[in-house]
Amino acid sequence: MKTAVVLLSGGMDSATLAYVAQDRGYGIIALHVNYGQRTEAKERQCAQRIAALLGAVEFFEVDIGYLARIGASALTDHAIPVMDYSDTDEELPATYVPFRNANLLSLATSLAEARGAEAIFIGAQASDYSGYPDCREEFMEAFQQVIDRGTRETTRIQLVAPFVHMNKAEILRIGLTLDVPYHETWSCYRNEKKACGRCGACHFRREAFRQVGVPDPIPYGGE
Repeated sequence: MKTAVVLLSGGMDSATLAYVAQDRGYGIIALHVNYGQRTEAKERQCAQRIAALLGAVEFFEVDIGYLARIGASALTDHAIPVMDYSDTDEELPATYVPFRNANLLSLATSLAEARGAEAIFIGAQASDYSGYPDCREEFMEAFQQVIDRGTRETTRIQLVAPFVHMNKAEILRIGLTLDVPYHETWSCYRNEKKACGRCGACHFRREAFRQVGVPDPIPYGGE
């Protein structure tokens, strides 16, 4: 069986991504990264559950707490508040983790080459999320060149970002056709028991479910 390293955070996009990869015929090597994010315990629990439901070939965890020590993000620095979503903000939100995807993809490339995997799947989507620069198609294309030039000549790893031009509702529709268990996913930036419903991640998740016309199965109301 061909295999793919799938970056599996435990969120709804990454869960959908893993189901898409399996639907394309890949055995899943689930890569979960702890970079010091506020809701890591809940995210890890969700990622483990999704991997188990998919019968993943491997669940591989990496701790890169240095991103928290670097700071400059509300996701990793508790001194920086996670703000409520606002559609009037013109700058990047405080939840942007500087150059995070480059770090994640570097780890994924190492794992993929070591395991002989044919692909790396990442759930980045830039069309309506938060405008993170490392979620753009241009970044993915550039990193494919990094993979090609930085691995053995015999190594062939394809970087797959199937959602890069999709919004969250479009991703959700795909996931529903694949029976993704969204009750086993988590998106909230603030809380681990009940989602706050107000941060950027909660906003886009709730809006996607509203647009598709199905209820969101996770609990809301946390403070």
